[in-house]
Amino acid sequence: MREYILVMLIAAGATYLLSGLFRRIAVRIGAVALPRERDVHVKPVPYFGGLAMLCGVGVAFFVASRLPFLSSHAVVTRDSLGVFLAALVIAVVGAVDDFIDLPVIAKVFGQVVAAGVAVLNGVRLYWVSLPGATYALNTPTSILVTVIFVFVVVNAVNLVDGLDGLSSGVVGIGASAMFLYTYLLAFERSLAVCTTSSLITVVVTGVCLGFLPHNFHKARMFMGDSGSMLLGLLLACSSISFTGQIDSALLVTSDEGSWLPSWMPFLLPLAVMFLPLIDLLSSYIRRTLRGKWWFEADKEHLHHQLLNRGHSMVSTVVLLYCWTALFAYGVTGMALVRRWWLALVLLGLMTVLALFTIRGKPEALLKPATV
Repeated sequence: MREYILVMLIAAGATYLLSGLFRRIAVRIGAVALPRERDVHVKPVPYFGGLAMLCGVGVAFFVASRLPFLSSHAVVTRDSLGVFLAALVIAVVGAVDDFIDLPVIAKVFGQVVAAGVAVLNGVRLYWVSLPGATYALNTPTSILVTVIFVFVVVNAVNLVDGLDGLSSGVVGIGASAMFLYTYLLAFERSLAVCTTSSLITVVVTGVCLGFLPHNFHKARMFMGDSGSMLLGLLLACSSISFTGQIDSALLVTSDEGSWLPSWMPFLLPLAVMFLPLIDLLSSYIRRTLRGKWWFEADKEHLHHQLLNRGHSMVSTVVLLYCWTALFAYGVTGMALVRRWWLALVLLGLMTVLALFTIRGKPEALLKPATV
């Protein structure tokens, strides 16, 4: 645990310190987010926060490869190198898009190439492990499923990046929950403590913590597509490592009578990415029903709807943080604790949070939200 904490702090520190440098570079070359109709900021804000996060990931992975415990597992070292190369590709594509606004097809191509780089370096689904059965995937199917999964998660995180501090906070909370589960699971089931999933999620938690002081309301810089797509890629790779490289039969014993642990490789990634995936799905359905392409931007995402209900920018972000924590840590807690009273506690918290979410300010429902 000490080495993981050290890696997280290094990722946070490097990201925090380098964010100021990349902010100045963005201002100097004119890589700034100008206010658009669908945006909520009213002044130009510099981009390139994602490049600072990329450097934080690189520094953290390098330090991890030199630490006695984390460097002793060749598979983790190899996977982290492959993930970083894929992260480098997608962050560069995102940075170029932040600067010159690439066509959609160019961004999609960059996302697919980044996913391919991860696959070529061994980060892919090798099998699907269900309770009572494990299904091996042939190479073409494994590659196809992995690329599609990375593509979906990258765009889901990209869509949720709409308010100051929202994407980095949501992803950071989800990643920390996944790290907690994978680490504690290793002790409970006598599995390997050093895993690719644990390393990636602890690094993601660190870079999100390091970037938040620059990005929380009122943001001094944005992560841009370079950051949102980077976080999506890292979250997807950690989920792939957890879901497709662990045997669910090892997660449950015959005498405990619980089905939940055996389904955790599938449930936990969904819980961690609950808000981004819900926002992605609702956006796809909404735009399709209106005869638009799925990538055509609008102003009806979850955070826009909360703003229209009268919530402030800060309260909207905090509410979405709470929903992410409730689902991610709730599923983690249910799998680790497995007590009936915990389900009641989670139901109660969900009820209270739902009341705060839908309440808003009644007078604000009669007019559009202003920022």
